[in-house]
Amino acid sequence: MTAPDSAPDSAPNSVRPHGAGVAVLSDIHAVLPALEAVLAEPDVRAADRIVLTGDLLAGPLPRQTLARLRALGDRAVWISGNADREMAAARPGNEPADPMDAWAAGQLGPDELEFLGSLPATVTLEVAGLGPVLFCHATPRNDTEVALVDSRPERWAEVLAGVPDAVRTVVCGHTHMPFVRFTHGRLVVNPGSVGMPYGRPGAHWALLGPGGGAVTLRHTAFDHEAACARIARESDSPSAAAWADTYVRARYSAEEALAAFGPGDGRNTAPGTDG
Repeated sequence: MTAPDSAPDSAPNSVRPHGAGVAVLSDIHAVLPALEAVLAEPDVRAADRIVLTGDLLAGPLPRQTLARLRALGDRAVWISGNADREMAAARPGNEPADPMDAWAAGQLGPDELEFLGSLPATVTLEVAGLGPVLFCHATPRNDTEVALVDSRPERWAEVLAGVPDAVRTVVCGHTHMPFVRFTHGRLVVNPGSVGMPYGRPGAHWALLGPGGGAVTLRHTAFDHEAACARIARESDSPSAAAWADTYVRARYSAEEALAAFGPGDGRNTAPGTDG
């Protein structure tokens, strides 16, 4: 990995090549070492925009991760995920169901939770070579809806039904599995997960735009053993070490993830009944 050789992301008036592309980072889940590894990538440092497609802080280092993301300044485009929404709404007796998410919500102050609650569900940006691109967390209409690379065409027709005709590319996250699929005249891109990958350790992300509208799925390897040790050392969560051992080391395979997520796309129901 090339060492950073330009001004910090937060430096004022920093100059980046025009049309250098859009980096998409999804499902960071407050795994700061993974985020830092991706942000050090030359193509991410050069990108015009860094789009954050949700589930950003629900994990072991939420405050530190928020600070690093805010340091990106106006390069960052923030989108809410289901975990962000649930954290923002957390109150005594109304905590997120996931214990790590509930703990992470408790680490943030009122202003930070209000910021999470203010994030939009979708953003549409003009990307060189691709035209208007719609970014969301799970699907354009719902932040928990499941749509997979092998979902039925009828499922994709449902989840894309409300997308404006001018939008020919949709970028989503949520399932932590990277893919590119062409369906119903649109390109659908899932960058995978920065912080909670399935199948192999390392951070998954995507690069859009350079090279005449190319879409590239990327993988950044980093020392995940050192990352797990750092998380155990720096997180105040009592379950941080076990959580990192499971998710940063990618104990679950992509096949196990597909088996777990698959029923959520309605594939086992009659056509027209899976909402």
